[in-house]
Amino acid sequence: MVFWIKAAQLLLSLSILVVLHEFGHYLTARYFKIRVEKFYLFFNPWFSLFKKKIGDTEWGIGWLPLGGFVKISGMIDESMDKEQMAKEPQPWEFRSKPAWQRLIVMIGGVVVNLLVGVIIYILILFAYGSERVDVNQLSHGMSVHPYMEKYEIYSGDIITEVDGVPVEHTEDINKGVLLRGVSELTVLTASGEEKPVPLPEDIEYELFQAGAYPMVGLRRIGATVDSILAESSMIAAGFEVGDEFLAVNGVEITYFDEITRERFFNKDKEIDVVVLRGTDTITLTTKVNEEGQMGFISNTMMVDTAAIWTQEFGFGASFGAGIAMGYTTLNDYASQLKFLFTKKGASSIGGFGAIGNMFPPVWDWQIFWLTTAFISIILAFMNILPIPALDGGHVVFLLYEMITGKEAPQKVLEYAQYAGFIILMGLVLYANGNDLYSWIVGK
Repeated sequence: MVFWIKAAQLLLSLSILVVLHEFGHYLTARYFKIRVEKFYLFFNPWFSLFKKKIGDTEWGIGWLPLGGFVKISGMIDESMDKEQMAKEPQPWEFRSKPAWQRLIVMIGGVVVNLLVGVIIYILILFAYGSERVDVNQLSHGMSVHPYMEKYEIYSGDIITEVDGVPVEHTEDINKGVLLRGVSELTVLTASGEEKPVPLPEDIEYELFQAGAYPMVGLRRIGATVDSILAESSMIAAGFEVGDEFLAVNGVEITYFDEITRERFFNKDKEIDVVVLRGTDTITLTTKVNEEGQMGFISNTMMVDTAAIWTQEFGFGASFGAGIAMGYTTLNDYASQLKFLFTKKGASSIGGFGAIGNMFPPVWDWQIFWLTTAFISIILAFMNILPIPALDGGHVVFLLYEMITGKEAPQKVLEYAQYAGFIILMGLVLYANGNDLYSWIVGK
């Protein structure tokens, strides 16, 4: 059931965003009196699930859910309609219009995706507000990834400032260090001492390679085994659903992050776990995998819930906050692309499965729209990349034409379109292959 709920949210979200993206191209094309021959949600090789001709445009739904398209007359696109391009240009065709008009048509979809993301953020902030954390109310401290012990920051400590700016949420710390170049943290230790902690220049790569993200969170208590993954060594070790963790390697368990610490420092090793099963106390031995995981899911209870509050926004204030949220989302996403050039980053690229897992296992409209806004901004960024077959690839050739005063040869455009298609299909297959591998090995 969880799979279908996530799949339904993914399909609805992508359908909304793809249609709006293509409308960006459609509306700008029609404004400049360019004929749009087809407008499709999803691709339709060989046949369509639905199609209807209205005016000059065929509206339809394809069967291959990999996006959507508009076929604009007189343009080299994914349709590769060479027969049309061999004829004399017509006044209603894309190629007959000035370069600046064609440029606006090509960036229309990207602009719409950016606007959609920002508008959704504005409406969410107005309707729901924004979650904040009052660090002064954290009587149990923060959950800190054990890797940060290298810098003398421990679970139970509280990070109060990042580069001198007060922390309003744990994401200020996580994204600040990983994506925004934060160089110093102010830490209030569990003993009450406040101290500055300078961070090295490449701390983000350290954390990424070590898998130390999120770096901090709010502490949780209770650790009961709610489910065990099929590939987990815990099954052979004799664990059962309902077992409650009491101790790991002799360390008494109060907070879930204490289990995380023992797993992290015992990767690819066996550990002794004491559990409470009914009224019996049982000691079991299991192996932690090379990534520091044991292969179980546990529902835990957050402490310090009084520290969580909601900042509300009036209709006017939500505009500025929504625009800022859209900007930081775009900036953070662009910043994380640097990790793709690492071995771990390349293997972490995900496809539709990874996107689907961004949605919650139950239908929650607030999270649905937050995720949709995030995906919309991602689509805008990805589409403007200078890769042939994407909007950004067309933009590059149009800018070349505007600067030099000469159009790129049609053959060059055709070969670029073929190359771009091959690149994109390769990326799609690779990303979804990673999803399949992760599912098989239980990651």
